[in-house]
Amino acid sequence: MASPFHILASPAPAPPSIDRSGHPRPDWLRVRFFNGPNYQDLKRIMRSLDLHTVCESARCPNMGECWEHRTATFMILGNICTRACGFCAVPSGKPAGPPDEHEPERVAEAVERMGLRYAVVTSVNRDDQPDGGAGIFAGTIAAIRRRVPNCKVEVLIPDFRGNWGALQAVVAAQPDVLNHNTETVPRLYRAVRKGAVYERSLELLRRAKSLAPEMPTKTGLMLGLGETRAEVISTMQELAAQGTDILTLGQYLQPTRDHLPIVRYVPPGEFAEFKQLGQQMGFAHVEAGPLVRSSYHAFEQEAAARA
Repeated sequence: MASPFHILASPAPAPPSIDRSGHPRPDWLRVRFFNGPNYQDLKRIMRSLDLHTVCESARCPNMGECWEHRTATFMILGNICTRACGFCAVPSGKPAGPPDEHEPERVAEAVERMGLRYAVVTSVNRDDQPDGGAGIFAGTIAAIRRRVPNCKVEVLIPDFRGNWGALQAVVAAQPDVLNHNTETVPRLYRAVRKGAVYERSLELLRRAKSLAPEMPTKTGLMLGLGETRAEVISTMQELAAQGTDILTLGQYLQPTRDHLPIVRYVPPGEFAEFKQLGQQMGFAHVEAGPLVRSSYHAFEQEAAARA
């Protein structure tokens, strides 16, 4: 069986000629959907354990590819987010009840059954909880370590509304990588990240690095929402100044007509330029490209950051 972290190049069918924003879809965003035995097996495991993945909930364009190669991003704390960000396809509203205290063990069982060496765990926002769900994050890290000691764990966490005790609880569980996505440039925050504060995200990344200097920290930006080149570069510089180790840059894709429109498609050459600039700014690793998402090639990103 191919390694779950090795992505195979394959011919891609032509995509729809026009996207939901009315733009012609460029050739570089062609994606082949995989539906092989690994994909079906992983789907059965997730359903049998009543687990969610951000791959499905956020309609990630890489889902078929990653699932066929037995890697997925677990989404804990349910499938209802207490925020309604303008870019995100995860359902929003009021969660039906408190977090499931047994969820960490089910995630760990899935990691064991899938034979993973690297697990990525993210969540919806749970602003209804005093700790924002930090205890479930910490419990999930611990449960995976008990069942699969050699599996590395990356967490992609919310901002916990500035509850730094919650952040400390997650860091104390010793994830191998701590990720918190900035998502966009400061000017666009009100429209893109409702309920979030740009300066709070910067502080989270700075505090995480201060709490665990040897732990790689990571963040990501979406491009194509109307930001300028100067704004992207300025934001990258501020993220680097927090001691952030890994930066991901990808193209925003509108999940439904009800979400923010695509302002422009960023060509691969611009992503390559931003990658070079990011390396010059001091990031240990920059993953940049139209189809890049936070967990895409996450295993390789962690290894590069520690090299």
